[in-house]
Parts: sequence; structure tokens; C-alpha cells
Amino acid sequence: MNLAGLIQYNEFLMKRDFYTSLVYARKSLLFGGFAYILLKLLGAEIPRPVKIGQDFLIMHGGFGVVIHPWTTIHDRVHIYPGVTLGRADVHRPIEESAFKGFDVGDDVILTSGAKVLGKDGILRIGCGTIVAANAVLLESTGENEIWGGVPARCIGKRE
Repeated sequence: MNLAGLIQYNEFLMKRDFYTSLVYARKSLLFGGFAYILLKLLGAEIPRPVKIGQDFLIMHGGFGVVIHPWTTIHDRVHIYPGVTLGRADVHRPIEESAFKGFDVGDDVILTSGAKVLGKDGILRIGCGTIVAANAVLLESTGENEIWGGVPARCIGKRE
């Protein structure tokens, strides 16, 4: 890496907090395993296979965040502490599950304590959607919707 590339990389890191930098460092061949373990020790379970887009932000250190390995997170997603993206059918062996993963669209906000549980196929969270604090989302959402409650239901639209 040349000097200009190194400067650009340092500027890139300076725009992020420590926890978010660790999330992106999981993909590094040299430091990825270390970054994953450090995140886990700090209370966030974000496996290395999780695909994460640009400008992802794990808020307030992301303590208690658990993300299923079959997850794709697109650009500008914010995740708050206590969020879980996991399987709803954990009583079945993974080989028997019909669950195929999560697709989290651009500009999604998953607020504190939100639980997103997938059972069949791919659970999609539409672009611009907000999942309210402590909501339990069991189905795919549309775009720019606000979901809350247990089980979560659409309670409004985002402007």
C-alpha cells in the first residue's frame, strides 16, 4: 500500500467509532479473526460471514447484538444494543430449517432490544424501515414502514 492509500485508509478509520471499525475489520485476512473475537468479548456477536454495506453503524458499542451468519446488511443501517437477528425455529436442527437468511435494506434502523426472527425463506426488512424498541418482528416488511409491538405490526410510515 502506498502512502496515499495509507492516508486514505486512516481517514476511513477515523470516521468510525472503535466498535464499528471492528465490525469492518472482521473481513481482514490478517486481523479478521482477532476483530471477531474482540467484538464477541465486548458483547456483540457478528460472525464473519455477515455481509455489511457502507456506512453501517453499531450504536453505543452494540452490547447484546446478535446477528445470524446468513445475513446481508445493506448501506447506512443503524443497529442499537440488544438487537437480535436469528432463527425462530431453533428447536429444529439447522439442516431441517426452511430459514434462508436475512436481507436488511438500506437506511434501516433496528432500535434497542428489537428481535427479528425468521422462520421460512429469506426475511426482508425493506429500505428505510424502523423496527421499534423491544419489537418482535416475525415477517418481512415493506419500504419506509415503522414496525412495533409483540408480535410486531406496521404502525406507521416513515416520511
